[in-house]
Amino acid sequence: MTATDSGPQASTDVDFRMHVVAESTRLFAAQGYDATTVDEVAHAAGTSRRTLFRMFHSKEDLIFVDHELLLTEVDRLLAASSVDPWRSVCNGAELVFAHYDRHRELAVQRYLVVSQTPALRDRELVTTYRYQRLFEDFLRDRLPDAAHERIIAFSAAVIAVHNFLLRSLLRGEPGATADHLDAELRLLCDALVP
Repeated sequence: MTATDSGPQASTDVDFRMHVVAESTRLFAAQGYDATTVDEVAHAAGTSRRTLFRMFHSKEDLIFVDHELLLTEVDRLLAASSVDPWRSVCNGAELVFAHYDRHRELAVQRYLVVSQTPALRDRELVTTYRYQRLFEDFLRDRLPDAAHERIIAFSAAVIAVHNFLLRSLLRGEPGATADHLDAELRLLCDALVP
């Protein structure tokens, strides 16, 4: 990024990326995903089309970049974890939930855009699988003697509970809280962890 093409005075590349995500999601929600051009997003974000494509390789990436950042953050959290591996996976899910709770307005807009755009719904399913795979790989590495079926079931259950409560949060349901997620994940541990 050059000084003349830096958009807002972002303190980091991540801040700028999140600014672009916020602007693109706002436009997608207002105009529709398919009706919004990359040029409109670039203008709203205060950058050029060229910079946008250098940072985001496709229009879809504009709406999902924080998933990439979160996957990296969850991977780091798991790698550094010294607590029970099953609990570590729950901590990873809670980290993602907390992110979307902190950025709720943006998350609600994205939820609406994704729910109205079949290609984005498909992409979100693939991303969900990436979280599940990250959890499975971590558990296999930390618990080599654990049954693979249990690891798969546990990882899938954590994702399912997280996603259900996240969608509830984004719909404005009052019971969808971090405490509720923690309680449900503890029940999962009680039910599935040997």
